[in-house]
Amino acid sequence: MYKDWNTLKADCMKCMKCELGKTRTNLVFGVGNEKAEVMFVGEGPGYNEDMKGEPFVGRGGRLLDKYLEYINLDRHKNIYIANMVKCRPPENRDPSEQEQDCCIEWLREQTRLIRPKIIVCLGRISAKRLISKDFLVTQDHGDFFEKGGIQFMGTFHPAALLRNPNNKPLALEDFIGLRDKIKEICEHTYEI
Repeated sequence: MYKDWNTLKADCMKCMKCELGKTRTNLVFGVGNEKAEVMFVGEGPGYNEDMKGEPFVGRGGRLLDKYLEYINLDRHKNIYIANMVKCRPPENRDPSEQEQDCCIEWLREQTRLIRPKIIVCLGRISAKRLISKDFLVTQDHGDFFEKGGIQFMGTFHPAALLRNPNNKPLALEDFIGLRDKIKEICEHTYEI
């Protein structure tokens, strides 16, 4: 168990637990406020994220930023964004269960140090791993589930919204519900 953020990040940056470490350009640790009450978790870095070393910086990231802005959240100010795996899977494929298993401790430690009140799973990979194996984004998106004192919500992955824009209004409803939940249980998110 890590006691400080810098040691956790330094150790994670050296990680070679799975094959993804051999092919990465940059490890994508996460970005945002390390004391955030709200944490977002995606599946893994894509090409742009691998190049820059920051999660959600491509077209999907720009869409995510628009949703965040709509509910007064900012990736550099009052939330934290991470991924299930910290290195890009080849061809942007889904991270395998084995790769997730190798990386999950890093995410657990990030979560333990941040101590968020809400975790938003962006897409089915993180929702199935963190909320329930039976989670279906098309049916369960926007619903909150309590686990270990944390409120979890799953919603559509920004890249999936780019492929299927018909779901954008549903995602916006999820973010509006998230804003309401933040106002209900988070003391500092909108004060920052």
